[in-house]
Amino acid sequence: MTVSQVLTRKRWMLKAHDQHIVVVHGPRERFVHPLMKALIWALYLPDYPNSTIEVRIGDRYKPDVVAFALDPLNHATDAPVFWGEAGQVGRQKFESLVRRYPDTHFVIGKWETRLRPYEEIVRKVLSGVRRNAPFDLINFPESSVNTIDDDGVIHITHDDVEWLRL
Repeated sequence: MTVSQVLTRKRWMLKAHDQHIVVVHGPRERFVHPLMKALIWALYLPDYPNSTIEVRIGDRYKPDVVAFALDPLNHATDAPVFWGEAGQVGRQKFESLVRRYPDTHFVIGKWETRLRPYEEIVRKVLSGVRRNAPFDLINFPESSVNTIDDDGVIHITHDDVEWLRL
């Protein structure tokens, strides 16, 4: 596994699609957790160009990656249009979120993990819930770390990951 020099620091300045973001690797945080946040951000940035990482949105829950639609005056709308989670996510959290935000595109990213068991859980959570937006499950293989070069540019596409849209 080749790790970008950028990822050896505590603060990572990362770039994708002509944008940049700073990701902080916390002292008690597994390395892959902030890495997955950055990869989810970069992967969905073309669809959600105003997405960001780790911001409180006035909800009980805090998303790892989030984007809001903008009104004509460039003010964010009330409900997020995109919500990404990296790693462990409690079932109760997603049961609450998918009901309250039927128009929000949700993504759960996992590191080097089989998606089929999670697919069954998510399908049960979504059963009977009116949804107008997709729900994606992504498995980031260990080689995903190689999608970040030494300049901090993330080069990742859906072809680089295992991806299920529900």
